[in-house]
Amino acid sequence: MSPKEIIAENFSPSQWLSWPRSSIRVIDWNIDRGLQLRSIIDFLGDANADILILQEVDINARRTNRLNIAQEIARKLRLNYVFGREFVELTQGSDTSPAWHGQATLSRWKLSNPRLIRFQQQSNFWRPRWYLPKTEPFQERLGGRLALVSEINISGVSVVSYNLHLESRGNDELRLAQLDEVLRDARSYEPARLKVIAGDLNLNASQPSPANAITGNGFINAVPTGRVATTPGRHLLEPGRHIDWAFVRGSVQVNKGRVHNSIKASDHYPISFEIGLSSGR
Repeated sequence: MSPKEIIAENFSPSQWLSWPRSSIRVIDWNIDRGLQLRSIIDFLGDANADILILQEVDINARRTNRLNIAQEIARKLRLNYVFGREFVELTQGSDTSPAWHGQATLSRWKLSNPRLIRFQQQSNFWRPRWYLPKTEPFQERLGGRLALVSEINISGVSVVSYNLHLESRGNDELRLAQLDEVLRDARSYEPARLKVIAGDLNLNASQPSPANAITGNGFINAVPTGRVATTPGRHLLEPGRHIDWAFVRGSVQVNKGRVHNSIKASDHYPISFEIGLSSGR
């Protein structure tokens, strides 16, 4: 694995590591590359979450002012972060200064053992073609969809976080195959281990096939508001879709799940939920 496929940096003050918690607050959000960075940081700062699970995060892309978007958020909010490289964006950088696009997981707590599940089944839609110019409308890329896996220790509770971005340019059969890779990986941990799967799934996970796969592996829906769109329609005749999801497995209570559909800083709305921790943990 290239060392640049995963980037990790720490900006969290160490004294926060002993802060006792009765619950863990999680936010999942496709931030649309970080194009509205100031508004994104404002919302995330006010939300005061323990874990941020973000998709569509740019590094060194022309469209986002050559910034490392995950680093900017982490610096401003004094968090640690790991970034997993999904694609090299060929129309956004150069041979000597490449632009990357991927997923980032952030927390005030220590993030450890980051790794990637680069899905075996991928769409060919993004691959470069000789007859297409390397300009932004064609969005040529190298890489593929993935899940970024991280372990986070919060007040002595170890959380395994799966940060997903399933393929948008394909059918549900492809997306279900990618989801199945994540569920198989999650089975490698002991059943009692607290696990969170969240991200932009690009499908309706309340439909029978994904719902049966998820519940069959012991996960519960953390944001049971499937009728509330997580991304708005593009025009008046197109309804919004609920394609951003979060699921939890472990002996915990999950509550306060909601879609923040008043937040207009991306083409997706953030979703959030809380995981209750018993006093004995």
